[in-house]
Order: sequence, then structure tokens, then C-alpha cells
Amino acid sequence: MLELTMAAVTAADAGATAGMQMADAPSEPDAVLRVGRDRSVCRLSTPEDWLFVSRVHLEFRCGPDGVWRLTWLRGSQPDPSCEVRLTVGGHAQAQPMTYGGTVPLPRGGSGEVVVQDRAEPRSVNVGFYHEV
Repeated sequence: MLELTMAAVTAADAGATAGMQMADAPSEPDAVLRVGRDRSVCRLSTPEDWLFVSRVHLEFRCGPDGVWRLTWLRGSQPDPSCEVRLTVGGHAQAQPMTYGGTVPLPRGGSGEVVVQDRAEPRSVNVGFYHEV
């Protein structure tokens, strides 16, 4: 099972947990959890006016081997208006993700994905935990 928690954070609410959302899915082939502005396909949704987040921005998908992979989906613009960083484990340093890139998540691991707006002090923080 992959468990996600998401908080949309602005400079005004830094450190607050109000508005936190949660989602989970079993670790079965082709299970998927999406993050973005489009509530019709995303289990975790950001405010609609946060245009630095694509309609479908991040996709967590379970492969046939039970390994979850994270993809930063390409949006309608050639260049992103945000940065995405991935931290795996509690003490690791955040690593930037490539626009359109995919990375495997560790089995039984945890971490955080941060989508940071380049224009304003706000972010989407998605914590993950892969329960085996």
C-alpha cells in the first residue's frame, strides 16, 4: 500500500497542517494516485488558481513488480513554472526531479515530494509511505 499526505503551503501558513489531504492505494500493478488541479482525475487536488501546478502534475503508479514510480508529468507549457524535489528517507537531501522524468520509490520507504512555485513563496508538499 502507498499512503500519501498532501498540504498546500503558503508563506502565511508555513508550519500549519490545516487543509491536509490523504489518499492511499494498494501496491497492485497499474494502481495509480495523481496530484494536480483537476479534481476529476486527481486524488489529491491543489487550489484551482495555483497555476504552477498542472491539471495532472504528479503521478504515482505501481508497476508489475510492486514498485511504485513517481512521474512529474509534462504540462501544456514547454518549461515548468515550478521546481519538484524528492527526498527519500528522513535524513537525505532533496534531489531535483527532471520535468517529465520518472523515479522509482523504495519498497517500504518514505519521503517527501515538494512542488515549489518559482514566482511566489508557496508549495505543495506530498509525503509518501510505502507499506509492505
